[in-house]
Amino acid sequence: MRIGTGYDVHALVIDRKLIMGGVEIPHHKGLAGHSDADVLTHAIMDALLGAAGLGDIGTLFPDSDPSYEGINSMNLLRQVVDLIKDHHYRIEYMDTVIIAQHPKMAPYIPGMKKNLSSMMGIEENRINIKATTTENLGFEGRGEGIAAQAMVLLQE
Repeated sequence: MRIGTGYDVHALVIDRKLIMGGVEIPHHKGLAGHSDADVLTHAIMDALLGAAGLGDIGTLFPDSDPSYEGINSMNLLRQVVDLIKDHHYRIEYMDTVIIAQHPKMAPYIPGMKKNLSSMMGIEENRINIKATTTENLGFEGRGEGIAAQAMVLLQE
């Protein structure tokens, strides 16, 4: 068995969509980034790549490559999952946390789990998504950005 962790953060800005786990969340701000800036999916990809010893998303999908500009992160996740499978790993379990003061994520978590389950080819009960605030502390608490952490367990 192999364990991997991932972390991502993006700034909240006006005139961008807020995408989390492939779900568009209604909000007056979205996340800035080269891709769709889906911090949850980015953290998951880094956790998967880390567990398999295959680097990170910055190496695999560099923001200097114009072909990734505005790309849907779920499409990138599909490529990472295929790479994991090519190296004979199976995703056993994933635990994640979204760190955001606003908007509240709870209503959107079932959709995120459904999207991730479908894209990763694992059952929804192997995916846990939590959301927390920082009680108005730090950049997340001030509404300047959103962060996500993920931990995955791979079976060889």
